[in-house]
Amino acid sequence: MPGSLLAVDVPFLLYRSFFALPDSITGRDDHPVNALLGAANALLRIVADRRPRAVVICFGAEAAHYRVKLYPNYHAARPEVPEALAWQFAQAPGFFEAFGWSCASSDDLEADDLLGSLASVEVAAGGEALILTGDRDMYQCAAERVHVLFLKSGITGFEEVDAADVKRRYGIGPELVPDFIALRGDPSDGLPGASGVGPKTAAELLRVHGSLEGAIAGARQERPRIAQALTQQADELRAFREIAELRTVPLERPADRPTDLSGGAKAARGLGLNRLAERLENAGDLGDL
Repeated sequence: MPGSLLAVDVPFLLYRSFFALPDSITGRDDHPVNALLGAANALLRIVADRRPRAVVICFGAEAAHYRVKLYPNYHAARPEVPEALAWQFAQAPGFFEAFGWSCASSDDLEADDLLGSLASVEVAAGGEALILTGDRDMYQCAAERVHVLFLKSGITGFEEVDAADVKRRYGIGPELVPDFIALRGDPSDGLPGASGVGPKTAAELLRVHGSLEGAIAGARQERPRIAQALTQQADELRAFREIAELRTVPLERPADRPTDLSGGAKAARGLGLNRLAERLENAGDLGDL
């Protein structure tokens, strides 16, 4: 039976690895390669464990234009990419493609939009998808045949999240995650949410009213402070929800492609990742990693 499609939020994985591993890890020409090494190791562990039928690494815009247009402060407080990491970002597509993994990218959409689109394409074709990310926004994709592999902090470990897990954690289903984000806010994206509304209140509003629009329509039923926030911020909250909801775009379903350890070893040597190259060269198959 073929494995799942593994769709990977590579920008997050590179960021995570860059700040988890020392930049004293260098390769050819003394360029730091800590992000590439950490990302490769994490992906290889998951590939060895899950045996996906294909792996697609996704890149996108840092802040999609349509999201910034909806709310100018979206991602505005995010720091510039460190120079040492920017160089590794530039190497990443070629490096990971050498493993037999495909690359999907967009200048107009964010990586999250591509991840969700790939999962939709896979499910429509009768398959199953795994989304590797560290962004809880992707919980909106959790379903019977789509699970989120949520990366924990540090350099190791992930947890698999399905629709039931989302319900247990937040008290709402995956389909209401964008509404939940709009109400609660998302500091990492610069979205403040509704004034005075935290996660518990956001979940309760959605349980009572069924959606963000339902909560806005039923604002008079709530406590004065909550009613005021829902009424006065109604248009802003609708914009937050639109920002949080993924854009689905038509994509080709990726073909089956096994991981190429030999190709990965050559690419690793080319970047001066010699220990990784040796490990790949000595591995007979994924089970030896």
